[in-house]
Amino acid sequence: MVSDATTSPPLFDSRPLEQPVDRTAVARWHREASERGLLGSPSMGTVVGTALGGVAMLVTLSLMFSIIADMADPSASSLMTVLLLVACAVVAVVSFTGYQRNRAKRYRLHLFAEANHMEYVPHVDAPPLPGMIFGIGDARAADNVVRGRRPRFVEFGNYRYTTGSGKNRSTHRWGYVAIRLDAPLPNIVLDAAGNNSILGSTLPSTIDRSQRLRLEGDFDRYFSLYAPSGYEADALYLFTPDIMARFIDNAAQLDAEIVDDWLFLYTPREVTTLDPATWAWLFSVVRALLGKLDRWGRWRDERLQAEDLTATAVASGSASPEALVPPVVATAAFRAPRGVAPAGRRLKRGSPWAIVAVIAALVSVSIWFVAEFVLH
Repeated sequence: MVSDATTSPPLFDSRPLEQPVDRTAVARWHREASERGLLGSPSMGTVVGTALGGVAMLVTLSLMFSIIADMADPSASSLMTVLLLVACAVVAVVSFTGYQRNRAKRYRLHLFAEANHMEYVPHVDAPPLPGMIFGIGDARAADNVVRGRRPRFVEFGNYRYTTGSGKNRSTHRWGYVAIRLDAPLPNIVLDAAGNNSILGSTLPSTIDRSQRLRLEGDFDRYFSLYAPSGYEADALYLFTPDIMARFIDNAAQLDAEIVDDWLFLYTPREVTTLDPATWAWLFSVVRALLGKLDRWGRWRDERLQAEDLTATAVASGSASPEALVPPVVATAAFRAPRGVAPAGRRLKRGSPWAIVAVIAALVSVSIWFVAEFVLH
């Protein structure tokens, strides 16, 4: 994906992100991508919304023109006609320019991925990834996905989904980096303090706070770490001081989640852009972490080993204490397989009503303060 980890600073070819592109080449690539079904299709909501917006704009302009024309003299009516035509022309030019800019952006990202031995996918409907942002809402899609497969699979993408309905319908946007691991690991979340809002965490899912694990040093100043109950020692094995230092130094503005055999990094902004500085930062983050992930592949869940021993004892008809040998003294024949026991596969979610209660309490205190000290 990038140059050797000993090279500093990270080397990658950013020229395709900024250099001029030929319109003919852009149109040809776009046509070929469309024929291969890589561009996806706009959702029904997008199509309807765009159509209704256009109709609403034309109706509004027409009504304004009619009202003013009725109130004005013929010369003013002629002026309004000209202004209406100019407004329509401006809207058309802005729309066409945005359309062309988006096509050029996709083509530049294609060239960028190609120049750096990666793969570019313009659109992915409902990406089958297990991270917390990928199973919420509907109209789920990733755009401008850039993938590298060596030294391990890494994917960069911009993701969106919608929640609610009617007037309460909202579109949520995230940038993400997905790194494939060597083995499934416990579900662990790092909530970065650097991207929290005034109301707290910006993560889309609320996590039961009883699962928060306090770590040594300054790590707690930068991240809140959550691990499944009973997996505290496993989290300490995975997040050694050198790993914690890598996250603090390189990823303090990114939320992180380990789930199954994936490590996800989340940010509320786009990650696949035409900005070379953003890519330099992302590549430096990934390279800093890749050098430490091999250790994670050696982790094993001893609970699976205990389950295997129990199943063996039951199958043999023996339930004696000798048959249920504790994992720490089990023989090599009973080494735990790769995987995670059910208790560690997913964190317990917290109740969103707790956040609502905190907000309600803050509002109540604010109202009381204004009524007590401002109005009197």
